[in-house]
Amino acid sequence: MALFTDGPVSCMEDLTAQDTQLENVASVEGIDVTQKLILAQEELALELETLLDAQKRAEPAVWLAPQATIRNVAVTRALKLWHTYRTLEMVYRDAYSDQLNDRYAAKRDQFQERANWAYERLLVLGIGIVWSPISRAREPLVVSASGSLASGTYYVAMAWTNSKGEEGGLSGVTTITTAPGSTLLVEPSTPPAGATGWNVYVGTDPGALAQQNGSPIAAGQTWLQPGTIAAGGAPGRGQAPNCLMSAPRMILRG
Repeated sequence: MALFTDGPVSCMEDLTAQDTQLENVASVEGIDVTQKLILAQEELALELETLLDAQKRAEPAVWLAPQATIRNVAVTRALKLWHTYRTLEMVYRDAYSDQLNDRYAAKRDQFQERANWAYERLLVLGIGIVWSPISRAREPLVVSASGSLASGTYYVAMAWTNSKGEEGGLSGVTTITTAPGSTLLVEPSTPPAGATGWNVYVGTDPGALAQQNGSPIAAGQTWLQPGTIAAGGAPGRGQAPNCLMSAPRMILRG
């Protein structure tokens, strides 16, 4: 899982899994699908904020308890599907508006229906909430330092941890090529609120990174890679929800 605020919930691969004609339609009609992913995320953010606010007002007896905001929302399967279908609906809405093609209108209506279905599943299952959220890490700074790591090309990423040991989203991957007699010195990005430590992931294949540290590295410390690459655990998918929060039923547009 990941936090909703870490970036677009879905990607092109998720969209094409639901609609194999998407890339062709977007190319022919000149639709920027990346922009639609962002716009759909903004729409969902407003609707989630409305749901969270309604939940607070619906349960005044728990006003002393911590109040969830959009920053606490974790991505669940229902939320991911809602975003995927909403994005596809927006793509075909634009395609229909430009061409008035009935086939596009049928696709628009189909994905609007599916988006509403996913929204209903979200209400039934609950909104995933993380009580100590940690934002996705930015790419670390990686430079060569004196050491005994075998020369070659390495891929490095990092993830922040909180005081409970929960790990946030993995950063982008930094690539570095080392020379003989050197190793990797990894400097973390600026820690986000709530981060107390970080994990470092290294590999010779960007798709097969392994954790190198046995326990979280303090937020202000760097990491000097030993002479070998440890076969540690693979990166996680970000923070899992601590709970599923019920939300009052609200009628969506359309």
